[in-house]
Amino acid sequence: MSFSMPPEPLPLSRRHFLWNSGGGLGAIALAWMLDRDKARAMDVVAASGPKPHFPAKAKRIVQIFCAGGVSHLETFDYKPHLEKMHGKSMEGRGENLGFFGQPGNLMKSLYEFKQHGKSGSWVSSLLPKIAGCADDLCFIHSMFAKSNNHTPAAFQMNSGFTLNGFPSMGAWLSYGLGTENENLPAFVVLPDPRGLPAGGSINWTSGFLPANHQGVAFRTSSAEPIADLRTPVGISPEDRSADMELLASMNRDFVTTNPGDGAFAARLRSYELAARMQSSIPEATNLDSEPDHIKKLYGIDEPSNKGFSGNCLMARRLLERGVRFVQILNGGSFGSPRINWDGHENMKENHDTQAATMDQPVAALIQDLKQRGMFEDTLFVWTTEFGRCPVTQGIGSTGRDHHPAAFTCFLAGAGVKPGYHYGLTDDVGYSVAQDKVEIPDFHATLLHLLGLDHKKLTFYHNGIDRRLTNVEGEVVHGVLA
Repeated sequence: MSFSMPPEPLPLSRRHFLWNSGGGLGAIALAWMLDRDKARAMDVVAASGPKPHFPAKAKRIVQIFCAGGVSHLETFDYKPHLEKMHGKSMEGRGENLGFFGQPGNLMKSLYEFKQHGKSGSWVSSLLPKIAGCADDLCFIHSMFAKSNNHTPAAFQMNSGFTLNGFPSMGAWLSYGLGTENENLPAFVVLPDPRGLPAGGSINWTSGFLPANHQGVAFRTSSAEPIADLRTPVGISPEDRSADMELLASMNRDFVTTNPGDGAFAARLRSYELAARMQSSIPEATNLDSEPDHIKKLYGIDEPSNKGFSGNCLMARRLLERGVRFVQILNGGSFGSPRINWDGHENMKENHDTQAATMDQPVAALIQDLKQRGMFEDTLFVWTTEFGRCPVTQGIGSTGRDHHPAAFTCFLAGAGVKPGYHYGLTDDVGYSVAQDKVEIPDFHATLLHLLGLDHKKLTFYHNGIDRRLTNVEGEVVHGVLA
């Protein structure tokens, strides 16, 4: 008599177990809590990261990125000669560099400029709150970008390259310095609640760096900044503990049988961080705990701020808790209506709307960092992807086209000269006339202030020692205090 044995059940794979457990990051979090020491043994990169190359002026960076292209001529680059030339042709000054190729006539600034502070810095009436901080700011008027198209220009400002797939500046800092708080990400992104910038999440990608260096984008339009952090309900602590003990064992077995799997190790580090974030994120993002006078300073209850004020206050809370790099995005959607600084059709209407969201919160963040003693070791960075052309976009138009050949950014805080102006544009703001600063130079300077030599901060990829500044870049020593 013969009989057949019932088939043995297929071994439960780690992937299959994860899929069926349905616990999300909250479930995986407990695995870390139960087996912290062993999980740490699997880390291939120390949480603290390597040390700076030399003593740093700044410990952290907060970056305001204004999507769409802020006009330097309507904000920080005062050109009285442009008023005299209003309505005249730009013939002989250079070719039209705009994206749409519709040259018009020279147009004066749409806002009145005044000098502010002891530095006498010229700032337009568009930004009265930021103007009040003029003595703290270090303006770079001679910025130069490679592209007149939003997406590649945004990529270059945020990653150093006009192509996608390269690590963002925040990812490089995470890779180079790590975080000061193991319970929070090293690199956090706070998108505009109204939409994402051109290129979306590629602006904060880790590229070819280990995945754990990618920016953690909070859901700023949601009451829950990060999804799936909450532990699932309806499961007893005993059952969850047993599940997670099994999962931790499977993770260890997988690492043993797949040595050198960097992607898996990076994923485990992300899961470990998720566990710690279950308690740290709700506390860090709880703006209700802030006193009323701070909320008023940022304009939390002002409807014109469109949620950007909350992002700036949240950024301060993250910075003081040890986040290395916080990127705050102002402006996003390029659909209809356009919700950014892209003033093609009507500059005044566009910039009035955007400035109402940005001016008070940015000034408040500067003041708040100062009053908390954080300004001296925090580097404040205000950027956009390019400027706007001194001529109108078409004859009779009230808008300006993209202009990458000259625009303004500013720095403030740790290690930079306060109330200072670096570089010059020509008499109508068309081209750089003195001390051109290309984006690799800008990035090299930011890294220098963090104690990093941009030529030494490298990562070997596809036969090349890659770096944020590619094969370019010189530190702009003229802006250093």
